[in-house]
Amino acid sequence: MRSRLALPGLLILVTLLVISAGACTKKTPPVARPIPPPPPPTAVAPAKPPAPAEPMKEPAMAPAASITEDKVSALTLDEINRNSPLRPVFFDLDRTDISAEAQRILDANAEVLKKNATWVITVEGHCDERGTAEYNLALGERRAVAARTYLVSLGIAGDRIRTVSYGKEFPFDPAHTEEAWAKNRRGHFVVTQK
Repeated sequence: MRSRLALPGLLILVTLLVISAGACTKKTPPVARPIPPPPPPTAVAPAKPPAPAEPMKEPAMAPAASITEDKVSALTLDEINRNSPLRPVFFDLDRTDISAEAQRILDANAEVLKKNATWVITVEGHCDERGTAEYNLALGERRAVAARTYLVSLGIAGDRIRTVSYGKEFPFDPAHTEEAWAKNRRGHFVVTQK
């Protein structure tokens, strides 16, 4: 009778051992299947890099006498600025002082402004590409203010002359040469109201 009772108990014990052994085994992680490579790109011609910027050409300066009082009143601001009688002044490297040549140009610009007493202008200060953006913005502002101060000393009302600095952002000539840099160090005049 013992053997009858022992057999079911033994079966239960073996079953429990098998179940507990199965529960204790480590599960193997799933095997990662390799991802197929992406399809080869279609034959597309590589994009061309953008063409370098064209050098800005200095606007042709019309002599002040060619724009008469009658013609000026009929012109738009764009037309006046396209053939502006106001010539730019140029500066030496890291300088803001008005040279003798710049004084002659500003004297002529003052005469044009006196003849066109309603014009309001903006003097834009520009620099060459050398130096930090912050330095060039400050230098461009000092150049614009120097030109404005000189015009005011010639009798042009200060409220007719605004200043702005563009630093090295809008070069006349984008080349990286001394000649190009000399063109870019300037005070440029724009008629903003007539």
